[in-house]
This record gives sequence, structure tokens and C-alpha cells, in this order.
Amino acid sequence: MTAKVYTIASGKGGVGKTTTTINLGTALAGLGKRTIVLDADIGMANLGLTLGLEKSEVTLHEVLAGKANVKDAIYDGPNGLKVLPSGISLQGFQNADPEKMVEVMGSLVENYDFMLIDAPAGISKDGVIPLAIADEVILVVNPEITSVADAMKTKVLTEMIDSNVLGVVINRGGTTTTELSNEKVAKLLDCNILEVVPDDVNIRNALAFRMPLVVKYPESPASIAFKRLAASLAGMEMPDEDEEVVDKDGFVNRLSLALFGSKVPDETEEVVVKKGFLDRLALALFGGV
Repeated sequence: MTAKVYTIASGKGGVGKTTTTINLGTALAGLGKRTIVLDADIGMANLGLTLGLEKSEVTLHEVLAGKANVKDAIYDGPNGLKVLPSGISLQGFQNADPEKMVEVMGSLVENYDFMLIDAPAGISKDGVIPLAIADEVILVVNPEITSVADAMKTKVLTEMIDSNVLGVVINRGGTTTTELSNEKVAKLLDCNILEVVPDDVNIRNALAFRMPLVVKYPESPASIAFKRLAASLAGMEMPDEDEEVVDKDGFVNRLSLALFGSKVPDETEEVVVKKGFLDRLALALFGGV
């Protein structure tokens, strides 16, 4: 099976593109999908840095320079994720030939279900190649006019080279009352909103531990958003939060019924049955009141 290749792109830097790549990739791997993330931002490589791989001797730099085999530049990440980082040295960047990216990708697509490419920000030559080789492009924006305007340029460029934009991920949503609405972002970019990732302090905390958010803080709001997006791309279902709450209440009531012969009382019933409930609890635990 040939991998589905998504390039994660943006107009400007600092919008959460690398964070999205890492957490979406880790979430896909957690669903049992063979997934690799590739750092195509060979000039300002951050993907390996955020995963503690900055000291790797062999990286995409060496592969693109013709000095190493790609299999020697792939490292293990969380959940079985595979990581192909770029190096952080300027010398390595100068030696790398970005046009060999097509060859590198072609050598890997047969081994994975998903390949996520972390593209450089902007519309430089190095940034065009990841857009051109992807099956589809996912734009990452913040809900502010400058981010959306820059992403619009990336979208136009993507369409000019006959590639396709799947949709947009709004990152750091819900931070201010003056931000662009989801509907406004969708209208300006003429794109579907794939997911809205809320602003989450745990993203920065996970970064400090050099771990993906979905691993370090799996129940955080942003983690749930990334996992929901992964499930959507993989064609799998993920229970929404309301369903989880309902199921949790059902479990508590079933447990109460098994132990005490009654469900947990509703607020309107609490005063009437409180003493009887406590009596049954004491009887079950201690044999009497």
C-alpha cells in the first residue's frame, strides 16, 4: 500500500505547523497506522529539536547531500511513529539539495500508511517542493488576519502547481474575542475547516519535556482535537466528549445499582433518598449502620 502524503504548510512561521505535524503523526501512529513525519524545513529545522533528536549524526541533510542512506536517518518516535529529521547545522543546510526530496519520498511511500511533511514557512523554492510532492496539503493558521492572509498566498501557490489543499487547521482557537471566526477563516481561504485546536498551556509544557502533547497530556483539549483530526484522516470513528460523559455516568449508575440496588440519585431526588442511600452504603461496606 502506498502512503497517503500530506504536507503540513502555512504562510508564516510560528503558527503551530511543526506542533501539528508531530501530534497528528503521533496520533495516527497511535491508531495503528504506519506513519512517518519528515522535516522538509531544512533551513530552520525544528521537528527533530522538539523530539530531542537534535544531536542525531545522520539526518535528512546528509541524505539530500548524497552522503547517507535514508534508512539511516529514520528514528523511532512515540507510539511507533517514525521520524526523519533535518539537521540544525548551517553547513548541513548548505550541502543539502532540496530537489532530491522527491527521490527520498519515493523510496519511503511503499513502507507507510501516512507520510506527513513539515514544510518550511513562506513561498521560497524550498517551500514549493513539499507542496508539489504531496497528495494533499493541510494549511495551519492562527485565527488572525495576518496568518490567514499569508496562508492564502500558500494556497494560491499550491493551486498554481496543480496540487490540492485538503483544508485548514485553525490552531490556538478561542484565545481572544477579536479573533476571526471559523466561518470567516473558511470564507477567506475558501477551504473546509478540518479541525480547531484550542489554545492549550499543555502544548508548551509538553515541548519542555520533548514529547508530543498527545502522549504527555492525552486528555488535554488540544490533544483531543489532534486525535479527532487523526481519526478523521484515517477514516475511523472517535467518540466525542459528550458521548464519553454519558458513558461515564452510565458506568457510575450501573456500579451503584450493582452495589446498592439503586442508581445515583438525581439532584431533584437527593434530599428524599439521601438517608436511604447512605444506609445502603453502610450496610454494603460494614454490615449495618
